[in-house]
Amino acid sequence: MYLGIDLGTSAVKTVLVDDAQRVVASRSHALTIDVPQPGWAEQDPAAWIAAVFATLDALKIDHAGALAAVDGIGLSGQMHGPVLLGADMTPLRPCILWNDGRSAAECAVLEQRWPALRRITGNKAMPGFAAPKLVWINEHEPEIFAATRLVLLPKAYVRLVLSGEAIEDVSDASGSLWLDVARRDWSDDGLAATGLSRVQMPRLVEGCAPAGRLRNDLAERWGMTRRPLIAGGAGDNPAGAVGIGAIQPGATFITLGTSGAVITPTEAVTANPGRVVHTFCHAIPAMWLQAGAMLSAASCLAWIARLLGASEAELLAPLGARPAAPSQVSFLPYLAGERTPHDDPNARGLLDGLSHATDRNAVVQAVLEGVAFALADCRDALTDTGLVISAADAIGGGSRSDLWLAILANVLNIPIHRLAEGETGAAFGAARLARLAVTGEAVASVCTAPARTATFLPDAALAAAYAERQPRWRQLYRPR
Repeated sequence: MYLGIDLGTSAVKTVLVDDAQRVVASRSHALTIDVPQPGWAEQDPAAWIAAVFATLDALKIDHAGALAAVDGIGLSGQMHGPVLLGADMTPLRPCILWNDGRSAAECAVLEQRWPALRRITGNKAMPGFAAPKLVWINEHEPEIFAATRLVLLPKAYVRLVLSGEAIEDVSDASGSLWLDVARRDWSDDGLAATGLSRVQMPRLVEGCAPAGRLRNDLAERWGMTRRPLIAGGAGDNPAGAVGIGAIQPGATFITLGTSGAVITPTEAVTANPGRVVHTFCHAIPAMWLQAGAMLSAASCLAWIARLLGASEAELLAPLGARPAAPSQVSFLPYLAGERTPHDDPNARGLLDGLSHATDRNAVVQAVLEGVAFALADCRDALTDTGLVISAADAIGGGSRSDLWLAILANVLNIPIHRLAEGETGAAFGAARLARLAVTGEAVASVCTAPARTATFLPDAALAAAYAERQPRWRQLYRPR
């Protein structure tokens, strides 16, 4: 039996997976985001621990026997947020999250200090990454920076609490801008550019490697008969890739969660930082992930639902399963800034083309289309490197919508596949990494692809209509 724990931005989700890779049980616990100023986003690491413990306590109540038989625990988590620990190994301040844009100016400082940054990390310095946040803290909170003895990413902090060990996997470390992505090791030059050294960083492992054991007292708390092994784990997107078996070159997938991305595995680093393509180590050895990422995806639908005072299901129901034509309204989904291809934390959303005739359906469809157009920008940034994307699997909460996947298929003009268990995502992938760490099995034998439950094909006329619309949609963006 294996546990997968995913520390998301909006919730912690824990799944219990048996030896046949069936999800026996799942529990989640909601999280909130603090916004001290517009464009900022923080969370208290103590809330993460409380949420993780709450999910495991709940599983013990309903599935005590299965929980007792757990052999391994896998961790996945939101990427990029640094947790700064003092000499007593407790957090010195709230974690600055991946969608926080305060360190835009520090990105330029960091690239000036370290001219080789893009070549070594495979990425452009952006406010979402961890390193610019440390430059900001050093400038604005120097006493906290001076007191920092250890820097961990979110799931590594959870591991520290669960096991007492400071260990990070290379996929999550890729999102720090401190990793030499090709060598899969910390860059001393990168750390020095932020005023840090290896002494303040956790030990690195592969995602499927052993990385500590659960503390005795916690194993007793949850009635476990032995101390489960904890795997290296992964950042949320690499863990999601493991969960759907995207472990071979060309196995492209699209995430429609709070944020969104177009991600494809590669056997070598294929960087394109100039177009804001993210280059990360995969959670399995000798593989990498190339990603075009957007900051607001399914969260855009949640936003319009709040604005209109209706549930998401109520908004989608009148639109049917397939668009008849593009909406006359256009929507920029940059509600929290944007990454690929703009790298603009100050970008904001926009509704264009409103008239007296505009109704709710036109606005809701425009929101779905705006996200799809932004994902097409991500796809195009990836294909600029020579990658070929001829189809994609869709995962995440947004993949439940037939209409959204039909729009995606037509905007990208490729088949889009819905997967069985497409929403278990990162937590399930984390459980698979736990199994690999415990058993040493071949990656390919464990990380198989789920069945495709539906395929959405582009319609030639509709795809042409969206292709005509996209250039006008792109012209709506203006740097602020």
